[in-house]
Amino acid sequence: MNTLKAGDNAPLFTLHNQNGEAIELASLLNSTQVLVYFYPKALTPGCTVQAEQLRDHKQQLAQLNTVAVGISPDPVKKLKNFETKKELNFDLLSDEDHAIADAFGVWGLKKFMGKEYDGIHRLSFLVGQDGTIKHVFNKFKTKEHHQVVIDYISENS
Repeated sequence: MNTLKAGDNAPLFTLHNQNGEAIELASLLNSTQVLVYFYPKALTPGCTVQAEQLRDHKQQLAQLNTVAVGISPDPVKKLKNFETKKELNFDLLSDEDHAIADAFGVWGLKKFMGKEYDGIHRLSFLVGQDGTIKHVFNKFKTKEHHQVVIDYISENS
């Protein structure tokens, strides 16, 4: 796993959101910086807490000229279910073949309860409007992710 670092160019991508719409990173960057956050699986406890906190703090992120997009290997239909059940208010993007996770360097070997498997590592990238990665968030608890991001952007704007 070769994770991208601050200063690297973010891979430009187009993925389908929970509504089946094509979302382009380049288009989002025309008007705002983007928090690209990778999460393993929709509707699991940690991923739900992380998404709910971003939902509840969307306005605060907007005031910091930031929009969040979540990326997981879940199919569009499951993302729609996640959005509906948890009343989410931002784009969830489907990366079923994990090509974008690979490009960001977040797909790799994981261990859970004695088993090894390939999957998404929970990392987030703040991508500036110029397309470069401004910061990589790799040390946080899911319930504190939003605050770590808000604090970093507030202190470094």
